[in-house]
Amino acid sequence: MLQVLDALAVRRWCAAGLDALTAARVEIDDLNVFPVPDGDTGTNLQLTMESVAEAVDAAPAGMSATVGAMAHGALMGARGNSGVILSQLLRGLAEVLAEDETASSEGLQRALIRAAELAYGAVAAPVEGTVLTVAREAAASAAELGPADLAAVVKAAAAGATAALARTTEQLPALRAAGVVDAGGRGLCVLLDALEQVVTGVARVAAVPVLLVPRDRRALVAAREDGSAEFGYEVQYLLRDAEDDAVEVLKAVLADLGDSLVVVGGDALHNVHVHVNDVGAAIEAGVEAGTPFRITVTRFADQVAADKPAAGTSATGRGVVAVTAGPGLGALFEQAGAVVVDGGPTANPSTAELLDAIRRSGAAEVVLLPNDANTIGVAGAAASAARDEGYGVAVVPTRSTVQGLAALAVSDESRPFADDVAAMADAAGSTRWAEVTVAVRESMTMAGVCRPGDVLGLIEGDVVLIGADVEEVARELVDRMLAGGGELVTVVSGQDAPDGLVERLSTYVEKSHPAAEAVGYDGGQPHYPVLLGVE
Repeated sequence: MLQVLDALAVRRWCAAGLDALTAARVEIDDLNVFPVPDGDTGTNLQLTMESVAEAVDAAPAGMSATVGAMAHGALMGARGNSGVILSQLLRGLAEVLAEDETASSEGLQRALIRAAELAYGAVAAPVEGTVLTVAREAAASAAELGPADLAAVVKAAAAGATAALARTTEQLPALRAAGVVDAGGRGLCVLLDALEQVVTGVARVAAVPVLLVPRDRRALVAAREDGSAEFGYEVQYLLRDAEDDAVEVLKAVLADLGDSLVVVGGDALHNVHVHVNDVGAAIEAGVEAGTPFRITVTRFADQVAADKPAAGTSATGRGVVAVTAGPGLGALFEQAGAVVVDGGPTANPSTAELLDAIRRSGAAEVVLLPNDANTIGVAGAAASAARDEGYGVAVVPTRSTVQGLAALAVSDESRPFADDVAAMADAAGSTRWAEVTVAVRESMTMAGVCRPGDVLGLIEGDVVLIGADVEEVARELVDRMLAGGGELVTVVSGQDAPDGLVERLSTYVEKSHPAAEAVGYDGGQPHYPVLLGVE
């Protein structure tokens, strides 16, 4: 039984944590309550932890180098929102554990508290019943022991996390209706159980079942994190030279202006994200707090700006890096000059993969198109890392491939970088998007209960139609989107699309909506037979 944590113990924990998450991946993925095939929590946590384990294996000996590699590996390999949160938790642990070559029980207590603080600090309006709650309760349970040996502290943290996880079902209406616990919280419990095994040499067995996967999945609901439809603009920027007190004031101001507020970072450099109606006020609040740069705005291009390339790189010119799924879509972006990263909703790329693509572009100024909501946070992390290497990088937060196509279509290297980013953001923000897919699990949606095999029609991420035929659902989506106006309809067929679908849908658009023009592509993307865009 270990009395202190040293570098070797941390390395063993990272390896054991990866093994445990690999074993629990399917179990955690099954907690997903949204019926659309997506990058599930268990998969994203496992892939993030793979990057951690690889970084730690390659790190020099010693506690500081080991935990530094742990935090850096998590940041670079973070997949999806769950991976980003895990990277914050590991960063908090690393900050405290790096203080000495060995960490006592008291040091671990402080490290757990710091990890929870960083995770909570990244979210303006933390929601109870999530991994944040589990992290806080684990730290609190460990701290309540006071002076104790290392094994007792670890056991208390694991037990506190398990108890908090069981309560998440009642804390969030979406989880209560589905009869499940929080997936991210379950992943954290798996990691703490692995730590207990490393410290005590005995695998922990929970006294009560912690997974409540329902037998009747008709109770499942769509738990979204996109914020309220009340706010029409997404503002993102990096903020430097801001004191901690100023950042707290900024959070309060932005919280009054909108929602979906997330502020991540430290050491006078922060990443700010918020949904608002008053774009100018959101940016002005950043100016009051420090120096905002690499500003990106969807649906309000006049306020977009971006930072200039710094010294330290021999790259020249301008490039675009785009995340795409499917050979046809990849070829489209490559023909337009973009460096393509394979990814999409079911294969979230890592920070390291996007950073490598930025380097491969050979450009000093790079526009990054994530083309999926779950990749936007990772794209921001990659952009930040690239700027540290001397690149000028701006993220246009495209949430769909068709938005990315619209942005790329207006790119013009002859313009100043900030103006080009503004034009691309405007084009993307002016493109409404829709998808047709097939339900993989039973769930309650905005359109009613869907069952496996049902054809789903989504507009900007929300299920609005449930049908039985891909083409019929696609036609109704077109009608709904064009009811609000539009001149150009983009139709992208997937690998499972019926033969001739693009041609038939294009003909339908031009006959049923004479004012609109249709353009079609064979994208070859998996899981989504049809992607639609209306400009």
